Amino acid sequence: MRLPPSLLVVLCLLIGRAHAEEVPQQPLDAFRTFVEVYERIRQQYVEDYTDETLMQAAIEGMLSKLDPHSGYLAPADVSDLRQSTSGEFGGIGIEMDVVNGLIEVIAPIDDSPAALAGVQARDLITHIDGDIIRDVSLREAIEALRGPIGSAVTLGILRATDSGSERLEVRLERAIIRVTSVRSQRYPNDVGYLRISQFQRGTHADLIKAITALEADAPLKGLVLDLRNNPGGVLDAAIDVTDVFLDAGTIVSTKSRDPMENQTYSARTETTLVRTPLVILINGGSASASEIVAGALQDHDRAVLIGSPSFGKGSVQTILPLANQYALKLTTARYYTPSGRSIQAQGIIPTIAAKAGRVEELDESEQVREADLPKHLENGVSTKTRTPLAEDLREDNQLWQALQLLNSAQLLHRLNGG
Repeated sequence: MRLPPSLLVVLCLLIGRAHAEEVPQQPLDAFRTFVEVYERIRQQYVEDYTDETLMQAAIEGMLSKLDPHSGYLAPADVSDLRQSTSGEFGGIGIEMDVVNGLIEVIAPIDDSPAALAGVQARDLITHIDGDIIRDVSLREAIEALRGPIGSAVTLGILRATDSGSERLEVRLERAIIRVTSVRSQRYPNDVGYLRISQFQRGTHADLIKAITALEADAPLKGLVLDLRNNPGGVLDAAIDVTDVFLDAGTIVSTKSRDPMENQTYSARTETTLVRTPLVILINGGSASASEIVAGALQDHDRAVLIGSPSFGKGSVQTILPLANQYALKLTTARYYTPSGRSIQAQGIIPTIAAKAGRVEELDESEQVREADLPKHLENGVSTKTRTPLAEDLREDNQLWQALQLLNSAQLLHRLNGG
């Protein structure tokens, strides 16, 4: 019976441990069965497969029993992962998982082909260019969606709705995805808006620059931090962003199978905006690092959360390099908020629930007012007409509610003599 070198090495190690450490017989029996099945397939299956192909299938089979975030990464996958954390890569622009063999969208990336085509968080991709996508691994899903820059791809999508579900077909063009980590805007009444689309290595520095620019004219009296459809990213970046708003206390803790590997991350005293009233926007596309930020600031009563429940990814993945430039992405711990809440499969529940949607202004044109009465007295001072709702707010009910809350807080502060 001819075995590949990798199997021989593992078999020798197991036999050595069985004698030296008196390992129970069951694991060794299971490995003998694996070797027998492997050799039967290699010798008697109707088609010929290389040792490398069979070994890779065996590895993927083991990983398929684990959670959907663990996987076997080929060199191209490792390269893609590095590019995604640096802020530029090619593709259609979605953060995704494979759940029960189906591709689920965690969130579309801002301004990507997927976002512009209307792909949404929680969408299931059921077809790619007409082919049914089912029972795939994460690596297979990535390969199916990957293609030359500028090439077109058609996605079949199953989307949950209030009344059930609907099927959509979306055609988009692959492109270079450039992720702008932080965007900012200033609204009336000295309220700032910060949008973090993904946590990358430079996110903290970009955030500080954005805050400095927002406060160039006058200090902020309120701030909206938008984490909607933010799929997460680099843990250190999320911790540093949270630290901008906290001057003490736990930010997040991780618990592994080995208690010696447990870690707690705490805020430092150097804080940029420790007292500015803060509202955080979250939704079902807010995952992982986004949930760490939202959960920490919620537990410390530092922010009010508005929106809908977050995605619920509360696990830590470690990239373990393997031979031949391959790597193993393995779930090694769970995240916990400062109060000890597990994010996993629960998510972060907003303080104020608010649905996404358009803000509709009531038409008051038919109401008779003093100025409509004949012979009414003139005001004697120049009159002001009500400023219509800005278009970006008209389309975003959750952001509108966040600004209303911050403006109300300012009013209460003034009424109380502040």
